[in-house]
Amino acid sequence: MINKINIPWEHRPAGSTEVIWRYSQNPIISRYAIPTSNSIFNSAVVPFGDGFAGVFRCDNKAVQMNIFAGFSADGIHWNINHEPIVMKAGNTEEIHSDYKYDPRVTYIEDRWWITWCNGYHGPTVGIAYTFDFKDFYQCENAFLPFNRNGVLFPQKIGGKYAMLSRPSDNGHTPFGDIYISYSPDMKYWGEHRLVMKVTPFEESAWQCTKIGAGPVPILTEAGWLLFYHGVINTCNGFRYSMGAALLDTDHPEKVLYRTKPYLLAPAEIYELTGDVPNVVFPCAALMDSEGKIAIYYGAADTVTCMAFGYCDEILAFIKSNSIHS
Repeated sequence: MINKINIPWEHRPAGSTEVIWRYSQNPIISRYAIPTSNSIFNSAVVPFGDGFAGVFRCDNKAVQMNIFAGFSADGIHWNINHEPIVMKAGNTEEIHSDYKYDPRVTYIEDRWWITWCNGYHGPTVGIAYTFDFKDFYQCENAFLPFNRNGVLFPQKIGGKYAMLSRPSDNGHTPFGDIYISYSPDMKYWGEHRLVMKVTPFEESAWQCTKIGAGPVPILTEAGWLLFYHGVINTCNGFRYSMGAALLDTDHPEKVLYRTKPYLLAPAEIYELTGDVPNVVFPCAALMDSEGKIAIYYGAADTVTCMAFGYCDEILAFIKSNSIHS
């Protein structure tokens, strides 16, 4: 959904030729932004009212993972609730969660839908909806454990809801490809299809270990613009970077183009140093009517940051630097 209000924006720095550039005032949300937090990262933002609303991953000082609502007039300065979201029963009475983390948010038809990694005998994809970011209604988990990175498309495809996900395991998964699934009712999911696999090490090493969908896909004239994270397993552990792909509008399991080089990788101190070093993890992207894009990403599993780019330039970069999926 194209934002009708002014999205956060900062022009490309003088002398820079980067397709994606960082906000000069990063991080926008510090790890201790609310009294109980150990870290605030991997969070999702959408236009709401005259400003913005968000669902934020806030790990507390016991390192319990949960999601919190927040509001902002400008999308940069945030007031995050001090208590986590308390779910009500939606299309199910089964709303148990051992943990919640890495939310995404999108508006479909008449409400905002939230997906997250939900703890139900292992990680799976939780789903909820809200009309006002005050009352939240939890639905059936989309999948069996184990799964992560559930990302809804912002509109139905072929009359069905569509979601990207990454089947995983119960730990720090050393593998992962992106799949798409469909649902007639946001309760029952099926028609699972492969979208993208990891790349051979020799071809594009930054995404050779696992990949996962990032922000909600953005519909462009060329197809669905999908930002995603890719991981390489180095001698110092996992390193998370951001790339992008273009998916077919009507058949999004078909990858049209996909970046061989990354768009953004850990380089700044707030991305290199934190609870989990060397992580750039995008979870939200806003585009305005002029094609400007603002990306929210978690850095080092500790803080929340922003980056910017132009849709036309990003699409051109994907097409001219593409590999097979």
